Amino acid sequence: MTEATADSPAATGSTKSGSLFKAGARTRKRHASERRFRLMGLSAVIFGILALVGLMTSILSNGLSSFQQTYVTMDVFLDPAKLDKGGNLDPADLEKITTFTIQPLIQTAMQKTLEELGIAAEGVNAKQAFDLISKEAPGELRRYILADPTRIGKTVSFDLLASGRIDGYYKGRVTMESAALDSNVSPEQLMLADKLKQAGILEARFNWSFFTAPDASDTRPEAAGLGVAILGSAYMMMIVLVLALPIGVAASIYLEEFAPQNRWTDLIEVNISNLAAVPSIVFGILGLAIFINFVGLPQSAPIVGGLVLTLMTLPTIIIATRSALKAVPPSINDAALGIGASKMQAIFHHILPLAAPGILTGTIIGLAQALGETAPLLLIGMVAFVREYPGAPPEGFFDPASALPVQVYNWTQRGDPAFVERASGAIIVLLIFLVIMNAVAILLRRRFERRW
Repeated sequence: MTEATADSPAATGSTKSGSLFKAGARTRKRHASERRFRLMGLSAVIFGILALVGLMTSILSNGLSSFQQTYVTMDVFLDPAKLDKGGNLDPADLEKITTFTIQPLIQTAMQKTLEELGIAAEGVNAKQAFDLISKEAPGELRRYILADPTRIGKTVSFDLLASGRIDGYYKGRVTMESAALDSNVSPEQLMLADKLKQAGILEARFNWSFFTAPDASDTRPEAAGLGVAILGSAYMMMIVLVLALPIGVAASIYLEEFAPQNRWTDLIEVNISNLAAVPSIVFGILGLAIFINFVGLPQSAPIVGGLVLTLMTLPTIIIATRSALKAVPPSINDAALGIGASKMQAIFHHILPLAAPGILTGTIIGLAQALGETAPLLLIGMVAFVREYPGAPPEGFFDPASALPVQVYNWTQRGDPAFVERASGAIIVLLIFLVIMNAVAILLRRRFERRW
């Protein structure tokens, strides 16, 4: 009796029979389990996409309007009798011009504009008509005059910011019904704004000042901008890049190529992995204790924020760099050493160029993570109200500044709904920066990637 005969169903007394073309009960059960697993995976992907779409829809619906701003264009006579009583355009005297001096000029220009256009302002007196203009407008006109004092005595066409309530009226935040209950605006003022819009005096246009203007007070949400926050974030990212990249790459090269394998290096590697998982607010406490209380660096300065974010970003860069170095085949290192290259030459001439895409990708992702951090910056005082732009580097690193995520937090804490709109707009700007940084990481990886 052969083995095939002995193992046959007839020889063993087995009555079971099967076919490769007919699925059995166990096969059907396995296929059903696979289908359920695929369905769960697809459901998770769909849920994630829907959640992302819902989040982006909410942010865009609330924030896109912040990129539009309502302006009132009027001819303003810069009366020398009020602005330059001495008639000599002395800079010292012109610096004494206040916004209270300029307010009557704008009020007079408003009345003259209404008379020339034949617009009747029923139920609105001169002061209420002036309230259609933002309280920031006199300050803007003052800066305009000081920039070129020879304009005094001339009639200039000037784009004045409309007040936050008027701007909100054309963005849907303010209605006639809500205006009747609002002490800051009345339905008659909204009707006057409609007449000015029909006459072409009042119009909405792209809000460039949202990117360049500093923050504004609680009563002037229409004038609030991201200028200081963008500059502060840029300064901090410069500090992080200059410090974290060379330190992180050098530490990675040492740990991967030169450090002996013992308990000390194992302890260092474990601590690096642990630091990558430490909550960011812990780094803020560390920065407050060391850089501000001990070293004495100024609060709310980009130098402190950059140092704190450098400490937070270093573990990410070290882990990414070590992974990139490990991905280089050992044969390349062996070949370089085999033809007489030193250890340093093998690393810097062969291994590092091949690992550069992974190193750059990890660095940019670390910078993107640092750009969106808020908690450590709150602890070092960057939540303070800052209107003055920091100076040019290196002095500007020590000047007070804000940051994009902190500015978002700051605006969400204010009561006026216009600041919520500004916060959503700032989130859009922050997301655009993050998308650009991640896109650059992908492009650099593809550009410098080498296959072996």
